[in-house]
Amino acid sequence: MSTEELLKRITVNSEICHGKPCVRGLRYPVSMLLELLSSGMTTEAILADYEDLEREDLLAALAYAARLSDTKRVALTA
Repeated sequence: MSTEELLKRITVNSEICHGKPCVRGLRYPVSMLLELLSSGMTTEAILADYEDLEREDLLAALAYAARLSDTKRVALTA
């Protein structure tokens, strides 16, 4: 599945999770999935805990994060 196809799985709806980017209109914010992955949880463990998620949903979250991190400049404030 291409990156563009994966990104189509990310939806934004003001009535779901306060408009946060989610996977396939489900109530799984991209940020939550990224936190699970970054904590060391395996794909298999996440899919076992959240049975309505698919492997491609996790890949879509990673693709979305990669796209967001591809910025020209980051300004950090103290």
